[in-house]
Amino acid sequence: MKVYYSVDEVPEIKNPVITLGTFDGVHLGHQKIIKFLKENAQKVEGESVLFTFHPHPRIVLHPEDHNLELIQDIDRRIERLAEEGVDHLILHPFTLEFAKQTATEFVRNILVNKLGVRVMTIGYNHHFGKNREGNIDLLQELGAVYNFDVVQIPAFEQDEIKISSTKIRSAIKEGDITKANAYLGSPFCFKGTVKDGDKIGTTIGFPTANIQLFSETQILPNIGVYAVQVKIDGEMYDGMMNIGYRPTVSNSNEKRIEVNIFNFNRNLYGTKIVVFVIAKIREEQSFNSIEDLKKQLHQDEINSKRILDQSTSSL
Repeated sequence: MKVYYSVDEVPEIKNPVITLGTFDGVHLGHQKIIKFLKENAQKVEGESVLFTFHPHPRIVLHPEDHNLELIQDIDRRIERLAEEGVDHLILHPFTLEFAKQTATEFVRNILVNKLGVRVMTIGYNHHFGKNREGNIDLLQELGAVYNFDVVQIPAFEQDEIKISSTKIRSAIKEGDITKANAYLGSPFCFKGTVKDGDKIGTTIGFPTANIQLFSETQILPNIGVYAVQVKIDGEMYDGMMNIGYRPTVSNSNEKRIEVNIFNFNRNLYGTKIVVFVIAKIREEQSFNSIEDLKKQLHQDEINSKRILDQSTSSL
């Protein structure tokens, strides 16, 4: 997959078949759109093009709003789109000036004049452009004027529930990782750097890697204990993770992300890691003593290993 960080970098593409969207999560619904995109590209002997923005438009339009939570950072999204076989990915800079364009101007100036669109593939109920005025009807009108075809894809449904990034974010925040992973079609994950901690885990026999997130907009599961797999320098390791305030050993109000990696004793400070969240084990709780905590951690390890052994997730 070829990646461009501005539409001005894009060379001439043969019969480009284009889709628009944020594609946060690259979930099963997105995957169906990409499948249709590729199929339509084959029909016209063209190439698939996915057009999106970076940074996320809400960051630019509402800089005072710090509530944006995304399923993936941009690097993970690029990685997943490449795995799905997109030919060209355009990550166009989203600016206030760009946002002033009407949907019609965007289609004419960017899709037609810059990219020479041959076919537009648009997802169910998709809107775009200034004030979200662009839709399937407008595209069809402009397609007739500028000589490109428009193909609309219906919502992809699983268990009669329309899959969306919003539903996946809700599942993640509720700790329903099983549902989130089913909708994503792959394990939810996040990236971070291992930072120095207070080493309490080491003193009780469960050393942990304390994670500093790469992205401020990264969504996280709710407080609790999770079975996880961790990628370090390209190698995968099993483990368990606690997200929370560690009430048994700390009075701090700081929420921490701590991962205990099974059978692992390397110093990871400063190391970049990826955490794949497989399932929730239990809620975080306060114990009467460190010994009670240690007993529970032993049980958490047993439960995590059982879940991870049963997992057929392809990472």
